Amino acid sequence: MYAKINGTRLYFDVEGIGTVPDGPMMRQKPVCFLLHGGPGGDHTLFKPFLTPLSEVMQLVYIDNRGCGFSDEGPQSTYTLENNVDDLEALRDYLGIEKIVLLGQSYGGITALSYAVRYPERVAGLVLVTTSPTGRFIERSLRILEEKGTEEQKRIGERALNGGFESNKDYLDYLAATGPLYNHTLKSDPSPEEIQMMMDAMARCKINYQAANEGFREQGFLRSYDVTAQLQKITSPALIIAGRHDWIAPVEESMEMAAKLPDNEFVIFEHSSHMVMSDEYGLFLSTVKQFVERRLTGQK
Repeated sequence: MYAKINGTRLYFDVEGIGTVPDGPMMRQKPVCFLLHGGPGGDHTLFKPFLTPLSEVMQLVYIDNRGCGFSDEGPQSTYTLENNVDDLEALRDYLGIEKIVLLGQSYGGITALSYAVRYPERVAGLVLVTTSPTGRFIERSLRILEEKGTEEQKRIGERALNGGFESNKDYLDYLAATGPLYNHTLKSDPSPEEIQMMMDAMARCKINYQAANEGFREQGFLRSYDVTAQLQKITSPALIIAGRHDWIAPVEESMEMAAKLPDNEFVIFEHSSHMVMSDEYGLFLSTVKQFVERRLTGQK
């Protein structure tokens, strides 16, 4: 499905019914916007992993402008500000008063940026392996220098400085750094594991220009910082960090937890950046319990 908003067409997909029988009444489930990583990723990496969350929330998968099935445009339009504006326009388009935002990695950055601008429109936040400031870039580069192979260092430094020249460059980066993103993936992955990872990437319609726009020398991620504004967010927030995360180090989540007025903070001890694959069952149960306890009052 598409919404024509802000001069572009934004793709979204909906999973799960919105209202459910509750005794003699019908109850509205929270509506959750799912915000993908990148910049330059798309929503397909959430499928089918997040389907069980449709039991407690109605899920709205979204592709950022230029990404996935959404319309492409000039690289200069692939900005955090436009991503936030597009979310607000989509919320209004769908006629939803308040939304839950689940953002992983860059999706968490988008969620935080939306929440500090429109706190009255946020019913809750699920912030997964993300950061409140662009300082994560320098921290990531230090970890990469310490833990990465020579190939990972070479391609990782290029990526984190906005140096992709094609979508193939982006895919090569993801293939090389897979063991850094997934703690359970061995440092010397088998051909089968590599193929599984490449198949998942092949399903994803990435956009290297969006990644470059964020990470280049004057890119928007360099100046991103919502730390001083986090106190504006009064809705309940669940913060999930991976103990071994290299690109959104656990210290980033600790600093968010110290600033957000109402939050629950969980460190996944056996995960890196991709907690959804490293500790999938624990991830689902943690999010479901948070939603039921804090957002629906069902348990």
